[in-house]
Amino acid sequence: MIGRSLASMMLFPALLLGGCGVLPKSRDGAPDRPARSAGTPAFSTAEGGQCLADLQAASVRFEALPNRTFGGGCRTIDTVKLLDIGMPTTNLGALTCPLARNFAAWARYAVGPAGVRLMGSPVVRIETMGSYACRNINGASSGKLSQHAYANAVDVSAFILADGRRISVEQGWNGSVQEQAFLRALHHSACRRYGTVLGPDYNSAHYNHFHFDMSGQGYCR
Repeated sequence: MIGRSLASMMLFPALLLGGCGVLPKSRDGAPDRPARSAGTPAFSTAEGGQCLADLQAASVRFEALPNRTFGGGCRTIDTVKLLDIGMPTTNLGALTCPLARNFAAWARYAVGPAGVRLMGSPVVRIETMGSYACRNINGASSGKLSQHAYANAVDVSAFILADGRRISVEQGWNGSVQEQAFLRALHHSACRRYGTVLGPDYNSAHYNHFHFDMSGQGYCR
């Protein structure tokens, strides 16, 4: 079992590394604000340990986080905080380890090459709307929790190029031919790495970002 000192052990050399719902409500109708519980050691499973090893092998710098439970059923189990995946990325909090592993690989093998190949300029920053958030799926009448409530989702909103251009999902999805090709290439690549990928063609709630999560079996819209 990997103990309390795991976080400090997981700082490895660098690799050159939200908008999907509403807060669940309590019985009185007020948003259920997360109440942090005492942390417990994370990554006690073989799968969790393997995921950490995969991040280490990819030279991703990260911090393993303690398991925590929150109000309303929200929780962060076997999560990490990405410190450096080789491309600065905004607003990332806790991520489940498999999501972090796939996000780092997507940034390295899809985002980086696509900037040079399709935009003629390297991508120097990824902008996100965040990862963990204790909330329901947007518009779900059942009140079902979003994957964000388990730190199992991330919303990506824009990409900054070395030449200063900002390619946002909101403006670029139906923007120039070049921007459309770039964003659709990244969307397509994401569909091979995540369980669920949602974008502007899915519904109006996703007009300005890509939603990636590790649930589902390759649902891509």
